[in-house]
Formats: sequence, C-alpha cells, structure tokens
Amino acid sequence: MHEQCVAGMRRHVENSSTVKDPIHNNSSVDSVATRLGEVGYIADHRVALAIYLAQNLSKPVLVEGPAGVGKTELARAAATAFGLPLVRLQCYEGLDESKALYEWKYGKQLLYTQIFKDTFASRVEGAGSFEEAMSRLRGIDDAFFSEQFLEPRPLLRALQQESGAVLLIDEIDKSDQEFEAFLLEILADFAVTIPEIGTIAARVPPLVLLTSNNARNLGDALKRRCLHLHIGYPDAELEARIVAARVPGLEPTLRSALVGFVQRLRYVELKKLPSVSETIDWARALVLLGANELDGELVRETLGLLLKYEADVEAVTPQIDDLIARAAGGSAKN
Repeated sequence: MHEQCVAGMRRHVENSSTVKDPIHNNSSVDSVATRLGEVGYIADHRVALAIYLAQNLSKPVLVEGPAGVGKTELARAAATAFGLPLVRLQCYEGLDESKALYEWKYGKQLLYTQIFKDTFASRVEGAGSFEEAMSRLRGIDDAFFSEQFLEPRPLLRALQQESGAVLLIDEIDKSDQEFEAFLLEILADFAVTIPEIGTIAARVPPLVLLTSNNARNLGDALKRRCLHLHIGYPDAELEARIVAARVPGLEPTLRSALVGFVQRLRYVELKKLPSVSETIDWARALVLLGANELDGELVRETLGLLLKYEADVEAVTPQIDDLIARAAGGSAKN
C-alpha cells in the first residue's frame, strides 16, 4: 500500500516537459505582457521577460524592491492570467517545515487508534515479548503515516497541483536563514522528501515567485537558484498606465496631475516614499470624492493616503502648492 501511494504521487521533473500545461504555453515575452495586461497588471519588458524565462526554464524568480511596487500583485496577476491556482506562503520569523511543507494529522491518527484499538489488541494477544508484538503490528503503523493522514501546507500543495500553480513565497527576507536553506531542495528540483512516504516531485513545476523587501541579505545559494528581478518605482509614463488600468474612472487630466505630483513627491526626503499601491489608493479616493482637478486643499485633506508617517505629512504640507505647480509643467526633478 505504501509503495502504491508513493507511485501515485511521485512525478519526475525531467518528464514534465511532455505535459501540456498553461504555464509553458506562452510563446513570447510580448504574449506574457499582453496576458498580464488583460488582468490589469501593466508589466514593462523586464517584468514580462522574467516571467517568460521562469516559465520556460522552470526557474524561480526572486523579486526584490521596496514595498508596494507590485511584487505580490505580480504573482496574483500571473495566476489569474494563466488560469492557475495561487498558493501563497507568507514568511515570518520562526516559520518552520511543519507550517510550510506538511504536518501529520495527529488528531485523526489518534482517533483511528482508538477506533481500532481492539484490532491492535487481538494482533498482539499472546505475544511473548515486546519485539514480537511490534513485529505483529508491522505494516499497521505504516498506514498511519500514509497520504490520507498527511496535511499538506503551501509548499506541498503547490507541488501536488496536477496542472501546475503559481507559488508565492512572500517576504522571504522575514524568514530565518535555516528556513531559507530548507527551501533549496524544493527550488532546485521541485520535489520534497518525506521520510515516511518518499520523494514527491511536481508533475508540472510551479511558477515560483519569492518576494523580498530587503529586510536582510539573502544567501548566495538561494540567489543562485533564482532568476533575479528588481521592481522599483515606475517612471511617470508607466505609473500613468498602471493608474489608468486600475482606476479607469479617473479623468486623464487629473490622472496626469496626480501621477506628476507623486513622482515629484518621491524626490522629497521622507521616511517612507509613496508606493504604486498608495498612488492607486489615492486615485480611487479622488474618484470617490468626485474631484476634477488637483488643488492644494484637496491634497492636504487626502495626503494621509500617500504618506504613512505624520512627520512626513508635516514635512510635505508646506511644499504642496509648489509640488502641484511643478507637476503641472516639467520633469520629475524640476
């Protein structure tokens, strides 16, 4: 029974190229960008190239950059665009194998032990020694460590998806170095070894995105296994396209003014610069408020949507009128 279970689950990554799956059906970088755009994620060439290479080379992508620039959203968009389930593992200090990979259903094991205790008793009745009793129970104990008693966590769930998945390992820099080392086998072979069952390999390797806000330096071994993608703050043209896609109700003139203001705001010395997600939130708020133009009073009232520290709000408030004027004509550095 044990061997049959393993045989049913074991898949060799080397043979996965023969399987038709949605992850590897994108014929060009442009097609990847188009599909992401269709679900509202405006990807520049570098982003689309990274996803294209990850799909066709079966390599994880380490996506670095400041918070709020679309790293996590890229995984969500890819899952939607390619029609795949999104499996997310949120990293944190102290995360271990049992929470990330699998654990045994101890409650279910205990329940079955109670249900079949009479069976166990009859098996060992008359045994002359402990060794003889254990010999008689051999095989039964294996059943309690089989697939039906296994509780898959995100990493194992992603490997078990028959048609592939998008696996998001979010904020890997918040995990411990020990957990980072544990990931190496999975990222290299898209397989895991469970001592009681054997090796479980993905039938279709998942599209893996690891995100990092650079809270700590990641190890060289992890980086070697990954393609690298840095997503920074977008330029004005790209940010305007992002806002247009995510907030279609915003008038073009107001959108241009809003993006210009945010672009210039990022050159002010602040504790936390406004991210793309905050630009989108601000744009949605302006639509909700029925704004037609960007003026000083409106910006002062809604500045808390862009800036998350009161010290930053106080630093920017005296500059608001000047920033609006500069946004109306000139480059972001004017």
